[in-house]
Amino acid sequence: MTVTALPPLPDGRDLHAISLQADGLTARVLTLGAIVQDLRLEGVDHPLVLGSPNPAAYMTTTRSMGAIVGRCANRINGASFTLDGTTYHTDKNCLGRHTLHGGVEGVGQQVWQIEDHAPDRVTLSHVSPDGHMGFPGRLTIRATISLQDQALVTEMEAVTDAATPCNLAPHGYFNLDGSDDVLDHHLMIAADRYLPLNDDLLPLPGTGLVEGTLFDFREDREIGRSGYDHNFCLADSVLPPRPVARLTGRSGLAMTVETNMPGLQIYDGRHFAGLPGLDGRVYGPHAGLAMETQFWPDSPNRPDFPDVILRPGQTYRHHAAYRFQRA
Repeated sequence: MTVTALPPLPDGRDLHAISLQADGLTARVLTLGAIVQDLRLEGVDHPLVLGSPNPAAYMTTTRSMGAIVGRCANRINGASFTLDGTTYHTDKNCLGRHTLHGGVEGVGQQVWQIEDHAPDRVTLSHVSPDGHMGFPGRLTIRATISLQDQALVTEMEAVTDAATPCNLAPHGYFNLDGSDDVLDHHLMIAADRYLPLNDDLLPLPGTGLVEGTLFDFREDREIGRSGYDHNFCLADSVLPPRPVARLTGRSGLAMTVETNMPGLQIYDGRHFAGLPGLDGRVYGPHAGLAMETQFWPDSPNRPDFPDVILRPGQTYRHHAAYRFQRA
């Protein structure tokens, strides 16, 4: 494990990279957004994640790629919500009328502090002040990113001094073959429901059954070109960590997703267009698949969804593991 000082970000903030290694995996983590910039498996000649060689790009063209996003991941309808009788207005960084991933300066755009590190892990922390991006409460976040048993594991905790939405999500994009796109990867998701969306990608009333639709991944099948940016309903509440999905490349390399969260957002990267990537790659449409463990989108406005509100005296806990298996 090494900690390396990098050139300052364009806005002058200091930046560091932490290199991790264990069990045949190596990773590079940035203090900006707790971004997993690179992830490699011994014997595989390409990165397993999408990343930018230029950290400054994470503030513009590759925003959210590999980061922990929040304080409320995904979308908040109308950039507002009412909590305990008070209406809060959050940053309108999505289509000029909604909030996405906590706002334009969400936690994925903040420089986190290194609290502890070892050859196989690093613990980063960030304090989001009361009122930041419109959210109430001083939210203190701690994330430990580690390599163990051929898995990239992220353990997140958060506490607050006032009731607030708390929905953090690892936002890595995976490509197990090093190919131009992941359309021929196979995917399995242990969910019989998903959230249908309106034109602004916000959930419609209720949930939908995956049976008989393009969202039925209960049996392993090819992803294909279907425009996925949807939440799969894994459960109605936080549960003990368990396997919830499996991605398999044509090479036979597979990745199992494990989480305690009730939702899994799948985004197929269809909007990528000529983004400079690792090892000289250029990322085009569908270059990687995001598999974001989280609460369901727009949960602050949806009492029928799993409860996303964190209150004083409670601790938010989020487990996400991406475990690799060779053919």
